[in-house]
Amino acid sequence: MSKSKTNAVWEDREVLFDLPFSYLKLRPGEKIFDRIEPIEDTKGNSGTKGRMVVTNLRIIWHSLASPRINLSIGLNCILSTTTKIVNSGLRGTTQALYALAAYKMSRYEFIFTNLSPNSVRHYTSVVGVHKAYANSRMYRNLKLRGAIVHNKQLRMLPLEKINLNEHSIWNLSTDSGNLGTMVVTNVRVVWYADVNDAFNVSMPYITIETISVRDSKFGEALVFVIRQFSGGYVLGFRADPPDRLRPLLAELQALHQAYTERPIFGLEITWDHEIPKSTTDDIEELEEIGEPRGEMGPNLYLASQLAQTKPEGDIQLVYNPYLGLAIEPLKEGFTLKSLFEVQTTS
Repeated sequence: MSKSKTNAVWEDREVLFDLPFSYLKLRPGEKIFDRIEPIEDTKGNSGTKGRMVVTNLRIIWHSLASPRINLSIGLNCILSTTTKIVNSGLRGTTQALYALAAYKMSRYEFIFTNLSPNSVRHYTSVVGVHKAYANSRMYRNLKLRGAIVHNKQLRMLPLEKINLNEHSIWNLSTDSGNLGTMVVTNVRVVWYADVNDAFNVSMPYITIETISVRDSKFGEALVFVIRQFSGGYVLGFRADPPDRLRPLLAELQALHQAYTERPIFGLEITWDHEIPKSTTDDIEELEEIGEPRGEMGPNLYLASQLAQTKPEGDIQLVYNPYLGLAIEPLKEGFTLKSLFEVQTTS
């Protein structure tokens, strides 16, 4: 299924290249903090003028001449940022933004050069947004046994509001269960033990896959299934009296759905410099990046082929005069020349 059609937030957790336009559009809750041009992707696309878009989830860069050449770097993937003296294809020797990122088993180095003389806004914007992202992890990360409750009171996040405060809720993580309190807000579900409030869990809605009621050895239980990127836990709770469970489930599912439609990611930034008028929350703001017009680079083409691979015996090879070899049939609309030609821009 296309990422653009799933509810799981992937934009801040992946590093991707040459994406279709649908992957570059802002998802609900994603906001543009800055948009800067002309910016050169000095390491990957030296000599190409581009645009950098900094959102509350990721850094997008795309070529101005050929928008299908683009990058999406999740803020959660960025390990460090600094400046570096580089040899730019458009500015010569100059100081640039250097970012180190990690995704899956790979590490990536990105070098971005601002082609406007004496401008460091690309550096200050990326560093500022990345710092704000790191300081707002409680909005997005599941936390076990954290310092989230003090004297039986939830430590509130800046944009947080309490919707429900449910007592006599049992955590079923042990054979006997632990009696505690469940606090439900507009961004997360928190449970803490009444005897020891340091025994707790904070589950942001962004980490929750499903909320349901299932049968357990304790009777009907409220079950939270946590997404794989947050640990893949299955957490169960029981209410006293049991007839409170179904109404609580309905409330939780409604709040989870409301958050999914209008997420709160927790990043709030005010710049000292004037905010460019283009930094709107409108999801159509990135429309200028343009449709890829059905064009794919070799990596996306091969990925789409792998997703449809047939058993080895079913493949009928055909002679390709361009290579002088027998190969698998190409998908309709593709040629070897279009897949592997290199475009240059002045």
